[in-house]
Amino acid sequence: MRETGDCACGQATVRDEAASWFVRLQEPAVSAEEQQRFDAWLNEHPQHREEFQLLQGLWTAADLLPASRLNALAETPPPRRQRRPLLRYAVAASVLAVALGLGLFSGLHDPGGYRAEFATALGERKHVVLPDGSVIDLNSRSRVQVRYEHNRRLIELSAGEAMFSVEHDSARPFVVEAGSGKVTVTGTRFDVRRDAAQTRVAVEQGTVEVQGRNAPDGAFISLTAGLGTYVDGQGKVAAAYAVNPAELTAWRNGKLVFNNASLSEVAAEVSRYREKPLTVANPNVASLRLTSVFRSDDTDALLKVLPSILPVAVRTLADGSQEIISK
Repeated sequence: MRETGDCACGQATVRDEAASWFVRLQEPAVSAEEQQRFDAWLNEHPQHREEFQLLQGLWTAADLLPASRLNALAETPPPRRQRRPLLRYAVAASVLAVALGLGLFSGLHDPGGYRAEFATALGERKHVVLPDGSVIDLNSRSRVQVRYEHNRRLIELSAGEAMFSVEHDSARPFVVEAGSGKVTVTGTRFDVRRDAAQTRVAVEQGTVEVQGRNAPDGAFISLTAGLGTYVDGQGKVAAAYAVNPAELTAWRNGKLVFNNASLSEVAAEVSRYREKPLTVANPNVASLRLTSVFRSDDTDALLKVLPSILPVAVRTLADGSQEIISK
């Protein structure tokens, strides 16, 4: 199985494949060979299962449509026999489109909304596809609450870091609240990281508006691709600065990329992937700089090689945590 987030095919292609499988499985008789092919496709990548489950939910939601609407969808002239699968696909797609347009997602009691919560454990990453096609990639030790309403899509990042790939919808802005900061978009790709003292935002594609959570309307910093900012604990937004989105989001591929980073920054980042925190002994050690790439699932390797790169040593404290000290 390929690793989450590394699907070789695009989201639209996966969605088309899921729709094709969904329709084929509506046939009265499905051969064992066909079922095996479907199971193999379903287990090939987590996104395959997510897209297929979304279609199942939308199909279930179609049961909530008025009978007159369903009858209208079914009023299609009888096709020739060999075109029956194509008709089945067209009718299914039409019903699903109507269900999606009405916000009738399986298991929802509010026809205009959607609510969910997603979280990751230490060292875990998660790829989440939302009902409108937007995607959230969660980093280690992260948590989001999702609430879709008729006039906005609200995400609360209560811990950690997430990459958002947002489907465009000018009628329903996509709002991410994290700590004292708030990010508003209609469609784009950006990363939000919530730390104890600040919230950092970096844009890979499109434009976002960043503001203090309680700032008045119109008081925001606009970011385009390749720019970032941070919001401090008091809700003050820093001026935009250049960032390298590929480096900042390398965690999606299981990598930690440090480019002239201070050891205090390295320790803070590495601590996200360890049971016990990594600290630095004093300001002199904290100010040393590191440029290198490591695996996020093997931070012990970083600690082993660090003394050969910089004039430091790593010691284990009584509580099991580790500290970087001068040699």
